[in-house]
Amino acid sequence: MLKFLKWLLVLVVVAIIGLGVWGYAPDIEPSELQAQYGQPPSQFIELPNGQSVHVRDEGPRDAPAILLIHGSNASLHTWQGWVDDLKKDYRVVRYDQPGHGLTGAQVKGDYSTEAFRDTGAEVMNALGISRYVVAGNSMGGWVAWNIALKYPARVAGLVLVDASGAPEAKPTKIPIGFQLAQSAAVRPIIKVFTPRVIIKQSLEQSVGDPSRITPAMADLYWKLLRHPGNREATVARGDFPRKPADAMEFAGLTMPSLILWGKKDTLIPLPNAIWFARQLPNDTLVTYDNLGHLPMEEDPARTVADLRGWLEKSGLNQPATVPTQSAASGAAAPAAIPTARTGG
Repeated sequence: MLKFLKWLLVLVVVAIIGLGVWGYAPDIEPSELQAQYGQPPSQFIELPNGQSVHVRDEGPRDAPAILLIHGSNASLHTWQGWVDDLKKDYRVVRYDQPGHGLTGAQVKGDYSTEAFRDTGAEVMNALGISRYVVAGNSMGGWVAWNIALKYPARVAGLVLVDASGAPEAKPTKIPIGFQLAQSAAVRPIIKVFTPRVIIKQSLEQSVGDPSRITPAMADLYWKLLRHPGNREATVARGDFPRKPADAMEFAGLTMPSLILWGKKDTLIPLPNAIWFARQLPNDTLVTYDNLGHLPMEEDPARTVADLRGWLEKSGLNQPATVPTQSAASGAAAPAAIPTARTGG
């Protein structure tokens, strides 16, 4: 019996070591990640609060502007399919939100609604863009509608792509990566224990067709999550409360809005889209039977075609002018210092 227990102890130790080796994934040096994912047209803009933000600004300078905001644990690369199409006719800006991609941790550890909202507005101000369409996916959609609420005079149009923040509907299934990030048991080890297979599985659970998740896509998400500070930010974001969308506040929005939604989204299901459509006065709702939580990445051609059609129908395919303060409610965008450096 004693011999059996000894062998059992050895097997347990070996299993623990093996699990550690399997899941061990230390931070990757920012210079290494920039060499792979931060080449031109990447640039790094320093905001007034000292935050350096990874930005890509493409398309004609005098064209109507579109700001694209990615979701939780994603990066500006999630919009690549849209950008490849839109940059011919639009000025397209995207950036890595604080705690994501090559931007890295928020400079003051502030992952509040206000900090995320103002980062997007300040990026556009730093680029000298005073009026624009803002589009966001998932958490990026939450940031987008918060920008519209705070700075309505700046936002010509609002696009919500499987956006978070509606107060009514609950997830029907949460991808494993999000479950682990919310687990108190995992928090102490998340900085170094991030198996690639978990990232891949989370992505497969997020989309309508798991075969759309390529090895390169899984690698990009996995590697950028390992930028110093990003995994800690994933945990820290959960400590900051998020105020859900409020119907009374949304009633004050007057800009055209487009809602794009994958019907197979289990993280932010379709009833969320219905709620947003009920509140936004000038909405267009488009749903996709076979897509999930990342429609713009799962089927960029179809979704960007719907975006283009809406932009043209709404007259947003023409350069926008900034309404005077008396003509549009809300505050002006925060002041920003337009300093930038190119990536690479």
